[in-house]
Amino acid sequence: MLQPKKQAALGFIFVTLLVDVMGFGIIIPVLPQLIQHLIHGTVSEAAPYAGWMTFAYASMQFFFSPVIGNLSDKYGRRPVLLSSLLGFGIDYLFLAFAPTIWWLFVGRIIAGITGASFTTANAYIADISTPEKRAANFGLVGVAFGIGFIIGPVIGGILGSYNTRYPFLAAAVLALLNAAYGYFILPESLSKENRRPLDIKRCSPWGSLIQLSKYKAVIGLAVSLFLIYFAVQSVQSVWTFYTFQKFHWTKAMVGYSLGVVGLLVAIVQGGLIRIIIPKIGKERSIWIGLLLYTTGLALFAFASKSWMMFAFLVPYCLGGIAGPALQGYMSNNVPANEQGELQGGLTSLMSLSTIFGPLVMTWSFYYFTRPGAPFQFPGAPFAIGAILMLLSAILAVLSFKKNKPLL
Repeated sequence: MLQPKKQAALGFIFVTLLVDVMGFGIIIPVLPQLIQHLIHGTVSEAAPYAGWMTFAYASMQFFFSPVIGNLSDKYGRRPVLLSSLLGFGIDYLFLAFAPTIWWLFVGRIIAGITGASFTTANAYIADISTPEKRAANFGLVGVAFGIGFIIGPVIGGILGSYNTRYPFLAAAVLALLNAAYGYFILPESLSKENRRPLDIKRCSPWGSLIQLSKYKAVIGLAVSLFLIYFAVQSVQSVWTFYTFQKFHWTKAMVGYSLGVVGLLVAIVQGGLIRIIIPKIGKERSIWIGLLLYTTGLALFAFASKSWMMFAFLVPYCLGGIAGPALQGYMSNNVPANEQGELQGGLTSLMSLSTIFGPLVMTWSFYYFTRPGAPFQFPGAPFAIGAILMLLSAILAVLSFKKNKPLL
């Protein structure tokens, strides 16, 4: 059991992430149409711009996340988390008032530099959790993500039906209020005895990834995690474009669908993982979850009716048991004063996949939906994602055979 003070701190970080995710979720249903408006193009033509925007954000995050993670190991989690939230608030304001497409890129670059809320939150959770509780507590990040996605996209879809810019203003308000909440409420989690001096060499994104290789059980699963991050870009980057193009969904319908995603994620991360992971163990949770992810993505690729997209969310979201189990497995192999570095390294992996993943997914969507395509196949990004998830599952199983079982 967590001590009452630590339990309260866990509640604070949960609310902080919840509001953060709500802000992100609000803008998803309307971003494609904002890009269309600014470039005066079609849904198919807007998709690559979204990929390049994510590329700009992820590139900055890739280079700055290790710095943020190491700064949090030296100065504590709280100041780093607050600066991240302020960065997101500024980003959303740029998106809300952008007169040209290039303003969107400026906002995304600012958010990428400061965007370490999940990196620092994961380190925060590691600080206050016992090894046996880490997987379950990491699942709270998924719960915050899920609930935020229940509320955020629905609000975004509704606001966007009045004006495409309103969701961005709402997201900016949420991010800035979140920063104010954290300033007055969020306690520091990293004790002074667990802090360490700042090592510039360890602030390199490549150095952070190299540090992961110190831990034998971590490196193989880190590659598996990279493939997962890359594969999910098929959903994160293309879902709105795909449903607009193939099923002619409205912004409100996209918002409702993402609300369902959030509900399912909250159920899995908030309840099922606390039952499933202790019962079947981390290893089985990881490879079973990855196979469920693979199934869901393959089904998305060939869906022919709108209702199928909702039905196929079930196996896809059940795959979420893999993430917390994988993070808990890896975290238990890293000392207390290097948790921030570990999370910084993992975020660098995520950012590296997010640099190239959206480009691959949005380009494949554009290529197979443009006039003159060899054949029309808007589900191509999901098919690519399914293949990558299957490879990740195979690699995870091989890693387990190579290393001893962990706690």
